[in-house]
Amino acid sequence: MSIEALDDTPPTPTGPVEPLRLLAHDGEDLSIISAALQDAILRPVDIVWEKGARRVTLALSRFCWECGGTRVMAAMQFGDVVAVKSRRLPRGPETPLELLAIDFEPGDAPGGRVILMFAGGGDLRIDVECLDAVVTDLSERWPAKAAPAHPAEVDTDIASDQVLAS
Repeated sequence: MSIEALDDTPPTPTGPVEPLRLLAHDGEDLSIISAALQDAILRPVDIVWEKGARRVTLALSRFCWECGGTRVMAAMQFGDVVAVKSRRLPRGPETPLELLAIDFEPGDAPGGRVILMFAGGGDLRIDVECLDAVVTDLSERWPAKAAPAHPAEVDTDIASDQVLAS
């Protein structure tokens, strides 16, 4: 993923923008949240697991795709959490993490695993007894200094041909 500067000034909203508030109770709901949180930035210190309360909360800077070039502070919370594991995530508490997508793998209904995938290949797995997630905007929006950009996918046939030709 690369970040490129915005070429144009974002359009001025014609009225107040309502804060985003979404709930997820199944994989389809979670895919909508995933799209809204694509390219959010957070740090490991912004991920809090309250084991006794069975809750995971994330604070993040969300890129507002729907508002054209702004960011907003947001929070996401999962309830009914039974376990949390990470793989290949940086350990430094202030290291920036870029959220790429969120997926749900059903298990014993209504539970399963929520997988948060980050740039660089790391992920966070949240095992839930049942899917109960909420995301909400917490602040006013501010102009983003840069917009996330995703290069076109590499054609795997061409890439493998190049490897074989070497």
